Amino acid sequence: MTLFQDFGITSELVIILAIDLTIAIILLTLMRYLQGWTAKVDSRVELAEKDNFAFGISTAGAIAGLGIVLTGAITGEAADSFIVEAIGMSAYGLFGLLLIKLGRYFHDKVALNEFNKGEQILKGNISIAIVDASAAIATAIIIRAVLVWAEDLTLDTFIAIFSAFAISQLMLVLLTRFREFRYAKRNNEASMQEALVQGHKAVAIRHSGYMLAMALSFNAASHFIIYSPQAYIANLMGWLIFSIIMLITLSVLIKIVKKLVLSNIHLAQEVEQQHNIGIATVELAISVAVALILTSLMY
Repeated sequence: MTLFQDFGITSELVIILAIDLTIAIILLTLMRYLQGWTAKVDSRVELAEKDNFAFGISTAGAIAGLGIVLTGAITGEAADSFIVEAIGMSAYGLFGLLLIKLGRYFHDKVALNEFNKGEQILKGNISIAIVDASAAIATAIIIRAVLVWAEDLTLDTFIAIFSAFAISQLMLVLLTRFREFRYAKRNNEASMQEALVQGHKAVAIRHSGYMLAMALSFNAASHFIIYSPQAYIANLMGWLIFSIIMLITLSVLIKIVKKLVLSNIHLAQEVEQQHNIGIATVELAISVAVALILTSLMY
């Protein structure tokens, strides 16, 4: 024990870490089964017997998203007691899980409203599964940023978290509508959502990159917006204004960088007409890289 104490590790801290880890494992396990319950299927059958790759990708996104959220719930500071620590971790974890499911529901019904996502995934539509998983991860990145931004464990905290979450979902819808507009303009008014239903993986990958980039840029807001528990309107407007500014800035920078990195390549033709997954993946990488750099500059 002396060696551990030299590094500042006490028996109380070890117990706290064990509590957090145990709750995290339980919640991750719950998310896997929740995927099946939500779709009214046996997740084991879909994953292992039917070998439904789309269901696996969707489930992977949900589990990864919850893991990201839980990193925001674990502050690194021990609570006053083991019970308070367990309650706090469970509350934040369950609230994060609820927001991920709510975000996916909102994304399905509002952002991608031209098809039934659940039916498409059960049919094995990998393109839609990629977008679904990316939306879950993007939502989780945003929730984590808000969890780190907010303080304490009160009703005001949850109101602040939900307010920022609502703004983030609005921005994801606006982003999707803008990408749909761009796709239709280049493809004789064709529907991007219909392309996803038809299994257009390249479009799915590229769109996923934009969603992840937007979520990462959302992180920067937590460093500029001062958390005030009861300033409901101020918190809401702060997230809204900053998110719009970041989305516009991000879109402009991504366009410039893509022009330089992928010069002499007709991106719309390669990705949208020729289904070039390779170039779509490079576009995703560029979007995420620009967002990470932009966010780092804001710290």
